[in-house]
Amino acid sequence: MLFPSGEFLFVYLPIVLAGFFLFARFAGVQVAAAWLALSSFFFYGFWRIQDLPLLAGSITFNYVAGWLIQRRSPKALISNRAVLVAAISVNLLLLAYFKYANFLLESAASLLSVTVGPVDVTLPIGISFFTFTQIAYLVDSYAGKVRERNPLHYALFVTYFPHLIAGPVLHHAEMMPQFARRETYRPQVTGMVLGLAFLATGLAKKVLVADSAAPFANALFDSVASRSVGTVEAWHGVLAYTIQIYYDFSGYSDMAVGLSLLFGVRLPYNFDSPYKARSIIDFWRRWHMTLSRFLRDYLYVALGGNRRGVTRRYLNLGVTMLLGGLWHGASWTFVAWGGLHGAFLIANHGWRHVRQRAANALPWLESPQVRPVGNALALALTLICVMVAWVFFRAAGFSDAAKIIFAMFGSAGGTPLGAGAAGNWFWLSTALAIAILAPNSQQVIDQRLRPHLEKLVSSRTADLGMGAAMGATVVAIAMLAFVSASRDVSEFIYFNF
Repeated sequence: MLFPSGEFLFVYLPIVLAGFFLFARFAGVQVAAAWLALSSFFFYGFWRIQDLPLLAGSITFNYVAGWLIQRRSPKALISNRAVLVAAISVNLLLLAYFKYANFLLESAASLLSVTVGPVDVTLPIGISFFTFTQIAYLVDSYAGKVRERNPLHYALFVTYFPHLIAGPVLHHAEMMPQFARRETYRPQVTGMVLGLAFLATGLAKKVLVADSAAPFANALFDSVASRSVGTVEAWHGVLAYTIQIYYDFSGYSDMAVGLSLLFGVRLPYNFDSPYKARSIIDFWRRWHMTLSRFLRDYLYVALGGNRRGVTRRYLNLGVTMLLGGLWHGASWTFVAWGGLHGAFLIANHGWRHVRQRAANALPWLESPQVRPVGNALALALTLICVMVAWVFFRAAGFSDAAKIIFAMFGSAGGTPLGAGAAGNWFWLSTALAIAILAPNSQQVIDQRLRPHLEKLVSSRTADLGMGAAMGATVVAIAMLAFVSASRDVSEFIYFNF
């Protein structure tokens, strides 16, 4: 079930939501939690029921491993560290088999100039997300940061359907205490209205913008291998993909936050207007924020972070981003994408050092007259770097990526864009301008709308005002779902990771 589909919005979601609060009211919060966990298992199995045993086995294995680590008994036959290393190894081996087996075989066969047949394996949806989530749980168990050990809450923490398929990458400390609070199991009018607002916003991003940009991106990337490409067409297609992936993943993240708020649970935000970033460092603080946090806390810091000198710091950054690229997909183009961002980050840190010295020597560089120009140039350069890296993220191979990059910065020939090109440029540029200039969804809904709703709740017009707001939002969601059904809406891009 896709979030924008009618079967999800008007069948699955109402049944699960009603059951959750009814069970909480008449049977108790544990029954309600069990209902939500079972509903999340159903949601996952709806995609491919053959993958359910893997998900259930992973949850059971990691919960037992976490319990063994948390015991900290001096009489244990196996040390906590040994259990941690073994458990993480099992998780990574499973991930490697399902996600990287054929990639590793093909790479080895190419290196050794031999022929090897592919492994018959299907990538389970969401395996990267639930694997990383549980690895973080194990590491925090070893560090003594885990206190709540309810097995039902753990299963719900991993399977919770708003995040299970494509994130965010959750931290146990953010979620498990919420499942333990009795307030979570009582419907909150403010949370319902905000949840519907996030849901409608995410739907609009996906259905109206991301899926509208997708054909223009596909027109370039799916045919570049068999024809010539000119500069204008290359920039047009790359801009379209830049818009598509932003609004697609941002839309999914908004929908996940909104769906969760309906159940009284707050998910961490995954986006903070990344195209407003004026440096690659800032970009990674804004894009896929929970994955950036995971890579920082559980990989970069584990490698030594910035504690062992400048050279080692840059090496750790590069390795972290290379592995982050590989996490996104079993392809050398994803590794190249991560490597590019690693190189950009290293250059960014070096430039900050140089700029600080230059600012001390030339204070006019930080003057009110010069700074806006510098900020605009920094934003433009950052966006161009991000767009160049997206080429490798989307391209089928290095030859396709190289052809597009050379066209962007060199070739002037290629196929004309045809009728309607000016209009396409206009709305794609408008979508980019909105991403850069407009406040994002959490700023509008959480920071601006929430205070007004809370005041409305305390007033006598609460019932009328809330009813009108919820009714209007439901109508908007229904209209977007209708558009989605009529256009055969595509899967979210991050479902593939």
